[in-house]
Amino acid sequence: MTGVPASAAGGSSRAQSVGGSSKAGGSSSAAGPDAGTGAGPGPGVHDDGRPARGAKLAAAAVNQASVWNIANLLTMLRLLLVPGFIALMLAEGGYDPAWRSFAWAAFAIAMITDLFDGHLARTYDLVTDFGKIADPIADKAIMGAALICLSALGDLPWWVTAVILGRELGITLLRFLVIRYGVIPASRGGKLKTLTQGVAVGMYVLALTGWLATLRFWVMAAAVVLTVVTGLDYVRQAIVLRRQGIAERKAALEETEG
Repeated sequence: MTGVPASAAGGSSRAQSVGGSSKAGGSSSAAGPDAGTGAGPGPGVHDDGRPARGAKLAAAAVNQASVWNIANLLTMLRLLLVPGFIALMLAEGGYDPAWRSFAWAAFAIAMITDLFDGHLARTYDLVTDFGKIADPIADKAIMGAALICLSALGDLPWWVTAVILGRELGITLLRFLVIRYGVIPASRGGKLKTLTQGVAVGMYVLALTGWLATLRFWVMAAAVVLTVVTGLDYVRQAIVLRRQGIAERKAALEETEG
């Protein structure tokens, strides 16, 4: 045939179905998002109506960033491990080496999931409001349960439990009090403190004897020192952050009035 192709004339049903996406009809993507009357294919859609690969990935990311993502599931697992850990820790009076080994396994799994859930949430953009609330609660719950059980059984002085839990709860409250001025970032000392606490408490959960029992005493001593030092550093950061925030607000107010 010698006639003009339908795609060029803009008269074929196919050209109409894709909303003028052919060369003669004018591509909506070429004309910009505000061109035309909205009949063109939406963003992330091929000319033939198929969703683009990027759109599929974006939709998958949106679906994953729900409460039921892998990061939140690990957090929920850590919460569920708390009553199980307590039951294992106190089984047979709390002094049976076998049950204490099972309790240590539950505690170790909780500590490992604590490392992974935050990393997964930040790396794959799975941060949710539920995770922001549940993650610190799960951290404090498993550590608090272990410390209280150890002190109740006479394996750890109550003052150690009071210092560690008091610091953790106090710093958490402090973060909320100064959040209007900014966020206090986690320091290297804080991360080292968390690691040392986990190792020390894990060693106390196990029924260790001999030189290992002596070693765990010194590891716990290091954990207590790091707990106090990093806690004081967070207080200092909070004071500085509050002062800076007040100064910036005052300057902004004076500039507005001027």
